[in-house]
Amino acid sequence: MTSYHPPLRPTPPHGAPTTGAATPHGGMPTPGVPRTITPLDTKAVRLPSAQALGFPLDADATAAHVRQALLEDEAFNDISTLATVVSGRHVRSAVVARHDGIVAGVALAVEAFRQLDPAVTIRIEAEDGMRVTAGATVLALTGHARGMLSAERTALNYLQHLSGVATLTARFVDLVRGTDAVIVDTRKTLPGWRALQKYAVRAGGGTNHRLDLRSGVLIKDNHLAAVNGDIAMAVSRARGLAMPGTMIQVECDTLAQVDAALAAGADAILLDNMTPEQLADAVSRCRGRALTEASGGVRLETVRRIAEAGVDRISIGALTHSAPALDLGLDFDGL
Repeated sequence: MTSYHPPLRPTPPHGAPTTGAATPHGGMPTPGVPRTITPLDTKAVRLPSAQALGFPLDADATAAHVRQALLEDEAFNDISTLATVVSGRHVRSAVVARHDGIVAGVALAVEAFRQLDPAVTIRIEAEDGMRVTAGATVLALTGHARGMLSAERTALNYLQHLSGVATLTARFVDLVRGTDAVIVDTRKTLPGWRALQKYAVRAGGGTNHRLDLRSGVLIKDNHLAAVNGDIAMAVSRARGLAMPGTMIQVECDTLAQVDAALAAGADAILLDNMTPEQLADAVSRCRGRALTEASGGVRLETVRRIAEAGVDRISIGALTHSAPALDLGLDFDGL
């Protein structure tokens, strides 16, 4: 199983050891003393919550990712701000939650503001994985007005999207509480953003499925079509090619396929678009023989019934491909 599921908490930035993990929702770590990032602090990415959750980028990679986003927005040539705001103007501002949710992406937002104003001072009121309520301050900033305005959209893009992923994940996690089911993500991620989106899933209390095509074997319907539906052949070939210990999972649409996959020695069965009754039957057949995962069309309205069928995991593509952004805004004081 470990070969199929890569470590859920990768080595933190700069190789520092991971010393803890986020607690399940309700709740995540409670906010402690706000942390202030000053111009002399070069380790903003090493927030304790980000380390515990396994933030996937080190300081250099974070800076490069954010710089590319700022360049895409031409933030260093912001003619609207240059034309309207005098260069020496200092202001205070705050990133504020407009709705309740789970925060993720703080280090990226901090980096965006710092790249546009290296002298900015930022007080972090809520770290990744923390619940916030509408009206709560996430970041409080003091610095040059030009830098804040030019960095605003990029910083909020990171925070709103990743917090949206974390918030949606937490809603699913909350709904299956008390069952044995674990909420997992998929590979339905934005190109170039997979590590960040899967990190946000962890911030919301979810678990990562395989990271990429090399991380594990998942024999899907089109793979089976390529071998004329011969599940035994597909599993045998996968077992012969994969490294020893790699989990072999087979997607099954019917109970007959479940039986065939079990007979072939599959380690895990992906139960695709089955009814709760079919899921319960499949779980009974697989108990003690293979891990079970429900997938396909899982919604907030249906996830509890699916979990109560007894599956081990529930995979949800919507966590990353359809999560609505968490509404966050940057409010200025005195501009």
